[in-house]
Amino acid sequence: MKKLLQKLKGDKALWVVLILLALFSFLPVYSASSNLAYLGKGTGNTFGYLLKHFVHLSLGFVIIYFVHRIPYHYFRTISRVLLPVSWLLLLFAMVRGTVIEGANASRWIQLPLGISFQPSTFASITLYLYVARYLSKTEIADMTFQKSLLGLWLPVFVTVGLIFPSNFSTAALVFSMVLMITFVGQYPVKNSAVIVGLGMGAALFFIVLVKAFPGAFPNRVDTWMSRIENFTSDKVDPDEDYQIERAKTAIATGGVYGIGPGKSVQRNFLPQSSSDFIFAIIIEEYGLAGGFWVIFLYLVLFIRFMIASYKAPTLFGKLVVVGLGIPIVFQAFINMGVAVQLLPTTGQPLPLISSGGTSIWITCAALGIILSVTKKEEEIAQEKMEGEKREEALQRIIDRELEKEEAIEGEDFSIEEAQNPMQAVMGKP
Repeated sequence: MKKLLQKLKGDKALWVVLILLALFSFLPVYSASSNLAYLGKGTGNTFGYLLKHFVHLSLGFVIIYFVHRIPYHYFRTISRVLLPVSWLLLLFAMVRGTVIEGANASRWIQLPLGISFQPSTFASITLYLYVARYLSKTEIADMTFQKSLLGLWLPVFVTVGLIFPSNFSTAALVFSMVLMITFVGQYPVKNSAVIVGLGMGAALFFIVLVKAFPGAFPNRVDTWMSRIENFTSDKVDPDEDYQIERAKTAIATGGVYGIGPGKSVQRNFLPQSSSDFIFAIIIEEYGLAGGFWVIFLYLVLFIRFMIASYKAPTLFGKLVVVGLGIPIVFQAFINMGVAVQLLPTTGQPLPLISSGGTSIWITCAALGIILSVTKKEEEIAQEKMEGEKREEALQRIIDRELEKEEAIEGEDFSIEEAQNPMQAVMGKP
């Protein structure tokens, strides 16, 4: 165990918070999965969902470990390579137009072994790294609007534009986080205001186009527009407001200390109780005390991100921590805000607590990059020294193999001399 802890580099407090969030997630996920266990003539056994969540989180922490060992400056080049790949994945997910149980699921790609992959989460992290790279390599004096329009904003609009038709909340989150990164990177605010205006105009044009030509291509415009209208309207539609009403019932039932682990009632009625609305189940079972504990952990996470950004040795490192860390905390508070009806339903999971697969893994990859930035100089020097030792050991192995080959060749030549001494002396056949 001691050797394992020594191999965990970077901010130790950040490691502790991540482990606490992951450990806490098992009880609510195990409890909230009961409604899923009964679907499709299921037996009601939730152990399989607990095991699945354990596998997802275990693989997630393996990803964190291996990613945090990679020097973070390598991701400058990696972001340029992966950004076009993310566009292809988003385009593929869009044109498929898959329907799952009557609902448009064009934001998902079905992988082997029953794994569903949401390209927007992968694209968002890649875009944040790309924007951080651009702002860190470009001098502020040369960062004119004309130059940045192609080098910076065109990739942003392409990425957000491919996410927007199927996932408005994620597109809005990604665009907001990009604006935050540009603000931290000292990009001119007046130029950002122009970009915001262009973005709003493009979104309005898209909505008008969808309304004029409904069914022309896969989108979920009607879904998220109805959610916004239902959230802002005084008239409540029971069908549209079903999830929120169940979530509020769960929160009201929980009180201060909750009704106890595994005793939730609303988990049997609340859709997505183990993912999108898991915060309501947490409050129902653990009360406001459990809810504040979760909020406290995410606030500590936010503070550690700010400290890591302040201590980062390069501008790229600062922007990477801000660009990858703040969206995780922001997404968490969006999820909790939806559960208490402060925000309209968005479908954003609670990071490291909600059940999921690829969403957990991509979040863990982002956390691994952040931990790579937080590594101290002595840790970096130690890794460099270990790498040099491995190279030296490999070189010694190669040298020994070469010496063996030379010795064998020398022995073969001596045998030939002994068998034919005249040929060896005269050099003639």
